[in-house]
Amino acid sequence: MFDVAIIGGGIIGSSIAFELAAEKLDVVLLDREEPGRGASWAAAGMLSAAPDSPEARPLVPLAKESLGLYPQFVSRIEDATEPFMHFSSEGTLQVFPGSNAEIERDKMVADLKTLGIESEPVTLETARKMESAISPNANAVAWLPGESTVDPRSLMEAILAAQRHRGVEIRAGCSATSIMRQAGTCTGLTANGEPINAKSVVLAAGCHSANLAGEDGWLSRYAPTRPIRGQMLALHSTEIQLRRVLRSDRGYLVPRHEGRIVAGSTLEDVGFDKNLTAGGIREILDAAIELAPGIAHAKVMETWAGLRPGTPDHLPIIGPTDIDGLFVASGHYRNGILLAPITAKLVRDWIVDQKMPATAEIFSPLRFANRKSQATASRNSAANS
Repeated sequence: MFDVAIIGGGIIGSSIAFELAAEKLDVVLLDREEPGRGASWAAAGMLSAAPDSPEARPLVPLAKESLGLYPQFVSRIEDATEPFMHFSSEGTLQVFPGSNAEIERDKMVADLKTLGIESEPVTLETARKMESAISPNANAVAWLPGESTVDPRSLMEAILAAQRHRGVEIRAGCSATSIMRQAGTCTGLTANGEPINAKSVVLAAGCHSANLAGEDGWLSRYAPTRPIRGQMLALHSTEIQLRRVLRSDRGYLVPRHEGRIVAGSTLEDVGFDKNLTAGGIREILDAAIELAPGIAHAKVMETWAGLRPGTPDHLPIIGPTDIDGLFVASGHYRNGILLAPITAKLVRDWIVDQKMPATAEIFSPLRFANRKSQATASRNSAANS
């Protein structure tokens, strides 16, 4: 019997496995395909605590805590293995075009200040000294010095190697189909027709979490995830050498090593369709060229699409369920790479120390189960009245 079985081998499941293995627990990590080749592989790797929508504001404290953990997180992984993850803390330049650019920038800077996120307005002259590629059509720029980046693909390679070094059993092409329960307690799972006994099970299957419904679809009460497609592309330019992220409300450019620049991204609710579209690629390129016109001459190196795990309220699902031994760590949407360290720490605290931090209550999987129970009760009451 394993101490912990983790369903999902992306950055969230892998970070949890890495953390639990450090506690000398016997851990098995299962992935329906190849670990690390889903949404984590497709991500841009921006590490920003700034909310990208009003719905994301409740996430800011958790995001700030996770961002603060990142240097140590990277160091611990590199101590356990050899690959280098290309982690950088050069900050981000937020670019504002249009006639109301300065008003929009100052509003954003003031709003981030209320959230405890460091940002400041900078002159166009200063911004162009920092990144000469910035468009001459930019009318205002803000500097977010606390933001970082990491190469998600290098990160996944490193953390998978670090897990193996710590004794985690990794099973690729192993599709979990149901959770085993006995008297209100999770006793393991079934995968590829085989029962796997475990004292605890962590559901970290991203946008596929809701599909692992078990009998009667009961598990979707805790993890109602859905896929949100993001198309991306990678460029290589001999003219532009970015050190920092350039971002606007339309798109972003993220520097990588050896002159590679990642551009993105779309947000599309199209189910499990990972096909690229002409419209999606055009949208990304238009935004990229608006940020840095010189990118028009860059070579397109790669195009791809990933499926982010969305949730009904756009917040992640992290925590224990009302079934003993069953935990959920899913639905991280656009923030899986950023939230990996804090998610792993929270799950570790729950499983090892039985700690229940009040700050994580907002992300509990029980928020969906309770809403469904309340909705059912209301319908029954109306039918009986």
